[in-house]
Amino acid sequence: MIAKLHLYLVDAAAALVIWTLVAYAMLEPHVHASPFVAVPLAGLVAAPVAVRRLWPVITLGVITAATVVVVTTQVLPVVALGAPVGAVCFGLYTVAVDRDRTWSLAALLVTVIAIAGVSGGEVESLLVAVAALGSVWAIGYTTRLRRSMLERETSQQAEQALADERLRIARELHDVVAHNLSLIAVQAGNAAHVRSPEHAYEALQVISDTSRAALTEMRGLLGVLRSDADLAPSPGLDGLADLADRASLAGVRVKLDVRGDAVVPEGIGLSAYRIVQEALTNVVKHAAPASCTVLVDVTPEAVRVEVADDGPGVRELGVGHGLIGMRERVAVYGGTFSAGPGDGGGFRVVAELPVR
Repeated sequence: MIAKLHLYLVDAAAALVIWTLVAYAMLEPHVHASPFVAVPLAGLVAAPVAVRRLWPVITLGVITAATVVVVTTQVLPVVALGAPVGAVCFGLYTVAVDRDRTWSLAALLVTVIAIAGVSGGEVESLLVAVAALGSVWAIGYTTRLRRSMLERETSQQAEQALADERLRIARELHDVVAHNLSLIAVQAGNAAHVRSPEHAYEALQVISDTSRAALTEMRGLLGVLRSDADLAPSPGLDGLADLADRASLAGVRVKLDVRGDAVVPEGIGLSAYRIVQEALTNVVKHAAPASCTVLVDVTPEAVRVEVADDGPGVRELGVGHGLIGMRERVAVYGGTFSAGPGDGGGFRVVAELPVR
């Protein structure tokens, strides 16, 4: 609002200057114009400049018509045509910026014909008027094109940001659902085969706790789509212990080792958490029951994540989105990622996330 008011004040000042110049030219001794006629006519030429941003086409029409009238009635001498042409330039520029090319070209043609008609037929005056008006139109139209490009770029950036956010949500949902449903499936299978009611009850309790945790995390994750959502912090390195506990309930013996300062940038912490989560999900699905070692080494330069198990080392690396998602998370930060059979058997995932 303050910026717009500033622009209107600039236009009002320009209108006042043009009004003064035109009125002064009309009051020259050899013109013999009455002040009661000169001042209002000068205002008719100059005052519309103050409202050119509100009504561009009307403003230009009034200024051009008033200029033709004051010159043809000889109230304003031709030699003093510069000030009215300046007012016309203000109006033409606004039309070129505010209206499409058809409107602005029509306005340029009309103003050139009008100014040429009252310039006395002198070639020099005509060329100066055409050059001035043509230059003003070109500047205004170029400004319009530049603003249009900026608007398109802003719109494209907003669309890209939305697409990136949707992709992020899809990736997070995949990790949350895949991990928790894998644990639920394992425990449901255990509950279906055990003969002891106590063991079945324990499996059902794990299913209940895992489902509740998954729903809570999904609710918080999808809450980014709502402006009134009360969001919880994104999971990070502090949540790795819970991941290890849940994987242990699914039959995977997890040894967790977090070295260094666990306080890292939120994005790095979330990516490391999701990589460990997806790696443990793969162990639960493909290697359970098995032993698994999770090593997270935090240094000022990078966060290194290593997840290794002693289960079957054969995995279908090209199937599913788990390994692809881990690789993408690492690529976002320009890190390194590898996944494959371990040296002593089993499967090993190594990711390094640079701390920028």
